[in-house]
Amino acid sequence: MTIPPTFTVTPHPELSGVVTPPGDKSISHRALMLAALAPGRSTISGLSHGEDVQHTGRIVAALGATVGRDGDLVTVTSTGVLRASPQPLDCGNSGTTMRLVAGLVAGVAGEHTLVGDASLSKRPMDRVQRPLALMGARLSGHGARILPPIALVGAPLRGITYDIPEPSAQVKSAILLAGLGAVGPTTVHESVLTRTHTEEMLLFAGADLTVVEAASGRTVTVIPGPLEPRHWEVASDPSQAAFAVVAALLASTGSVHVRNLYPGRERTSFLDVLERMGAGIERSPQNGMLDVRVTASVLRGTTITGTEIPSLDEVPILAVAALRAEGTTRFVDVGELRLKESDRLLATAALVAALGGRAEIVGDDLIVHGGVAQVVHAVIDPLGDHRLAMAGAIGGLSAARGSTVTVTGASCIATSYPTFLEDLAGIGVHLEGEMG
Repeated sequence: MTIPPTFTVTPHPELSGVVTPPGDKSISHRALMLAALAPGRSTISGLSHGEDVQHTGRIVAALGATVGRDGDLVTVTSTGVLRASPQPLDCGNSGTTMRLVAGLVAGVAGEHTLVGDASLSKRPMDRVQRPLALMGARLSGHGARILPPIALVGAPLRGITYDIPEPSAQVKSAILLAGLGAVGPTTVHESVLTRTHTEEMLLFAGADLTVVEAASGRTVTVIPGPLEPRHWEVASDPSQAAFAVVAALLASTGSVHVRNLYPGRERTSFLDVLERMGAGIERSPQNGMLDVRVTASVLRGTTITGTEIPSLDEVPILAVAALRAEGTTRFVDVGELRLKESDRLLATAALVAALGGRAEIVGDDLIVHGGVAQVVHAVIDPLGDHRLAMAGAIGGLSAARGSTVTVTGASCIATSYPTFLEDLAGIGVHLEGEMG
């Protein structure tokens, strides 16, 4: 099922069935890049089919790797030595791609141009420019915040010790990727814990890397050296699973089984938040992955800190859950949402209002007033932001009898979750698309 430009959601009292979300985007990006750095043949199963990851695949091919697909198996063959591409490296809508690729090519001699779509071209890259410049790369863009397109001149790099001022797994990853080809060790310290995909995957690929966890955060050190080819098995994306999880919670009855999730604590902490709100969630570890069974539940408001959900990707769908919850939910210190695919802080508040609720922005906090039992005819414009489009669709499950919720500009969902509507239909959500 393709993603139509516009679709309508009609409420259904019972949801049940099994959902296996697509391969994790964060892991998929990194698997392609690490495979390109490893001399030999690497294979990847479960790679995300989203447009963001497709851009990363095309970029590693432009840098000299050979990328092929046979069904679900992706093969990357590389000499382990990347070369500058004469063509711009198109990152599409993916901030992860642009920031990580900047680290990937920082030590590759030559000139590199990184471009993106209109949305990505508004997202600042200064946070990755600063450490890469300290390592010896020259990176420039538009204005003080270094807006794309990005011009990067690769150069011999030196290792650095860097305290990340704002929590960002993308910045951490860019520095570590650059550190693989630097002279001397590279150390990154984060005071707020972020996703650990890069550390875990570098260790699996044979990198000389150490991780020290302490009450004050996490310190990661990488020693320069080659990587080894591996078979990468990509688990399902917890951030994408959050939509099916909340859908199941908001149904009148039924339960939904969500399978094969990456189990890392920084990625599944939204489940802790929902359980605190009263969600019926049963977790079952399975062969290094996580299955969850979610039962329709009555929710209550809570306070959610930005450090609980470090990437903040789940805020829009948690706001939809908060809309239905009893009482008020406060998202604390989530100002980073202003720098996502849209001003996601303002847009999430607008989404709550469109669904018949009330939300306030106080400084860097988002306050959602709950208790909205039913939605009466709503139209959601996600402003090109895939997570807002999907959250709006789940909000449609609360529509009153005879009412519908329509999501316009929905094609952006394909950047991350091309099978989103198919998965929703599989658990009983009633959908009607307009192909335009």
